[in-house]
Amino acid sequence: MGAIDTKCVNAIRVLAVDAIQKAKSGHPGLPLGSAAMAYELWANHMNHNPKNPDWANRDRFVLSGGHGSAMLYSLLHYFGYGLTLEDLKNFRQDGSLTPGHPEYRHTAGVEATTGPLGAGMGMAVGMAMAEAHLAAQFNRPGYEIVDHYTFALGGDGCLMEGISSEAFSLAGTLGLSKLIVLYDSNKISIEGSTDIAFTENVEERMKAFGFQTLTVEDGNDLAAIGKAIEAAKADKERPSFITVKTQIGYGCPAKQGKASAHGEPLGEENVKALKENLGWEKPEESFYVPQDVYDHYAALAAKGADAEAAWDKLFADYSAKFPKERALWDACHAPVDAKKLLENDAYWAYEEKPNATRALSGTMINRLKDLVPQLIGGSADLAPSTKTYMKDAGDFSKENYAGRNLHFGVRELAMAAIGNGLALHGGLRPYVSTFFVFSDYTKPMLRLAALMGLPVTYVFTHDSIGVGEDGPTHEPIEQLAMLRATPNVNVFRPADAMETAAGWYLAVTSEKTPTVLVLTRQNLPQLAGSSKDALRGGYVVSEAKDASKMAGILIASGSEVSLTIEAQEALAKDGIDVRVVSMPCMDLFEAQSESYKDSVLPKKVRARVAVEALSDFGWGKYVGLDGATVCMKGFGASAPAGLLFKKFGFTAEHVAEVMKGTL
Repeated sequence: MGAIDTKCVNAIRVLAVDAIQKAKSGHPGLPLGSAAMAYELWANHMNHNPKNPDWANRDRFVLSGGHGSAMLYSLLHYFGYGLTLEDLKNFRQDGSLTPGHPEYRHTAGVEATTGPLGAGMGMAVGMAMAEAHLAAQFNRPGYEIVDHYTFALGGDGCLMEGISSEAFSLAGTLGLSKLIVLYDSNKISIEGSTDIAFTENVEERMKAFGFQTLTVEDGNDLAAIGKAIEAAKADKERPSFITVKTQIGYGCPAKQGKASAHGEPLGEENVKALKENLGWEKPEESFYVPQDVYDHYAALAAKGADAEAAWDKLFADYSAKFPKERALWDACHAPVDAKKLLENDAYWAYEEKPNATRALSGTMINRLKDLVPQLIGGSADLAPSTKTYMKDAGDFSKENYAGRNLHFGVRELAMAAIGNGLALHGGLRPYVSTFFVFSDYTKPMLRLAALMGLPVTYVFTHDSIGVGEDGPTHEPIEQLAMLRATPNVNVFRPADAMETAAGWYLAVTSEKTPTVLVLTRQNLPQLAGSSKDALRGGYVVSEAKDASKMAGILIASGSEVSLTIEAQEALAKDGIDVRVVSMPCMDLFEAQSESYKDSVLPKKVRARVAVEALSDFGWGKYVGLDGATVCMKGFGASAPAGLLFKKFGFTAEHVAEVMKGTL
């Protein structure tokens, strides 16, 4: 290791601890311990161009241990990604480009929002799958326009979380040889030595998953780290896992190797002692960086610009020789043409017969696969039930990365993280699927998708007590309210074919919002009044005979819309005139103008009843103090669906009685 390399590694450490100390908040342990491996990777083994952080063929780097963000920000500053010294001085401050954990779309060079441990590992697997798929789809002999690696760096916490095991098990099965994981192995967690709760042989576990495993005994040995990374790249059959043995808080005499180095500033005296111990110039001065450090990093960054220039030439030659492939590339990397899809009559066509919305969703997927070439997805071992299989699109596997049908196995949490990784990579529009009750397993990664503004689609079927005989373990109750409460998520529960088509239209044309499609197991009738107005989130699906004199409003979503129309007819026989509103998506409805919302739910009509075979949580803002709900008050039961709907009051007669009670 040359003197300038040592100095540049220490520059990462010093800048990170200065930022943390000024903020009086942060995690110095990882930046001090992992600086050497991060430097070696970014300087000598990773293709990236700070002048163009979005270069399509760049190597991806995911800091799964997002608490070590100060290290990533130091790298981005030194390599010239646009982070200034002032940005580092504003670490963890309101409105800064250097938040406590890395945030995608917020800071140039950050590939994923990380913080929940292990999440970055799952997203890295998704990125590697995207690279493999696009390479199989677009590369031609001599024209490997998709050819890059995905690197993930995380520690003991990431390896303890179950999501990493789920994701790495699939990565090994798929033989994702361009996935390289760097394991910051310092054997320290917040509570102390990892021996109190984590004594397994991690390397043997990774071997069992199908990874090549490599070990670097000294986390400051740049040559050994570089050799391991090159060995990882040389394996064309397996993903690689590199254990790098480090010391948390390296270089700080009072903190090195101790749990106290993890999550609190070192303190002024310890920062000075660290700098003196590292031989840093001007140890008493905060945010001091020698010019030769900046000069060296600038020279390293220039290599990335050269790499992109070479790729640009290759891509231009490819485009000239393969114009059809180039046109497809452009289509995959562009937003879906919303206007064209909205006016596509074949897409919106449906048969006038009862059908389950899960089956109708399957029809939509198979229409969209030809209209949206970047569509890719699958389920957690449930495609025959969730109807998410694309016909004649092939299965993604180690033998066929070109397949568009993904098989995640029974790994819902990793599936959702991988969906995020596929979307983050670019060139693909992913969907993932499971039973609605198991959306609980996907929630943490779905939340990250919402934070990152990723248009991932979640196909959740078997959406209520209509699951029937499988019983309360499989009957969702509170999940709809949970997902509706999540910011920047469109939760869409369609009532028939037209509304299902609207839900998928919303999903594939969304640019920065995930879409949750909540679908039935049981057949539903096609509604005479359903329309593309479903795209407004709520609309009048069955009008009162005299809208100016309507007595009340019934509001429902999904399978309960047809039920409320039956209740409307029953009330009409008793001389009570009510309107039925279909509310497939509350968030979309809330986004409409006040005049539109009042036209659908006039403020003067206070007799309102919401009907939904799930929790009533969230309906209060629509029914008000004078209204009522027909919803689930507890868990379901095991019995045929028809019996359960009667048992829990989901009948036209009961809904009509509740409406009468509000008048």
